[in-house]
Amino acid sequence: MKLSALLLTLFFPVGIGSAFGQQKALDIGIRFQKSLDMYYENGLTAQYMLTERWAVGAHYVSSRLGSAMGSNAIRQDNMLVSGAYLFRPQRLLRPFVRANLGYFRADYEADIFDRLPNTSALASAEAGLSYPITPPLKVSGSLGYNALTGDGTSGPGTLFPIFYQLSFTWNVFNAATR
Repeated sequence: MKLSALLLTLFFPVGIGSAFGQQKALDIGIRFQKSLDMYYENGLTAQYMLTERWAVGAHYVSSRLGSAMGSNAIRQDNMLVSGAYLFRPQRLLRPFVRANLGYFRADYEADIFDRLPNTSALASAEAGLSYPITPPLKVSGSLGYNALTGDGTSGPGTLFPIFYQLSFTWNVFNAATR
């Protein structure tokens, strides 16, 4: 069994694409994210196209793969699931909006910080553009806003409201038609 088929079977219901009259399409890649005035957080991203316009996704970004590599920056992890809508799917430059829900965790490491909040639910919205560089390779960038943030006493102090991201994905299913 191909790796892409295995991932699709594990993370998304089998046959959901055909239920909408669309062949299955799965994009997998890397995501570079930066919170405004805070850390670089990098990781993995996957997006499954339900129809030509609607997609669901899963994303993991961490400062462990960004600012915290080889430094004493706080190690923090963001795990997200998302729903996205593409506005002009037949054009080369494709605007989109995305809603994310997930979980945030910061590892302060020292026992002295144990009383500080280090976890939070995540709810964010993004707006951006997607462009197929050379199919099946695609780039997308967006600006996002975290609705749930913290100040160090009522939520994690390193969870900032504004972020931007750049993703490079590879279409592993339906590459010839995307």
